[in-house]
Amino acid sequence: MAETIDGITVNYEDESGKQLVKELDKVILTRGSWTTIVFMYQDRDRKTDQFGDPKVTIRRYKKSGNQFRQQSKFNISSKKQALQIADILTKWFAE
Repeated sequence: MAETIDGITVNYEDESGKQLVKELDKVILTRGSWTTIVFMYQDRDRKTDQFGDPKVTIRRYKKSGNQFRQQSKFNISSKKQALQIADILTKWFAE
């Protein structure tokens, strides 16, 4: 849990300190007691020990006391899926 919105990350290490999730970028969509952040990240493949293709996760956080707690998330698991979602949203909101 993070105390500030800017301190929220999806970077994750195991008990030995080995990085399993690497944050590549993040965009804060909304700030406040309810915060929405889009992260681009990579997971370490357990078989190859290499980081895989970039993925995207959209996460909602709620401020509780002095901490931001994750309330929900949606993972976009591939470039193809991300581009499909972007195309649909572009069509829906085209002027």
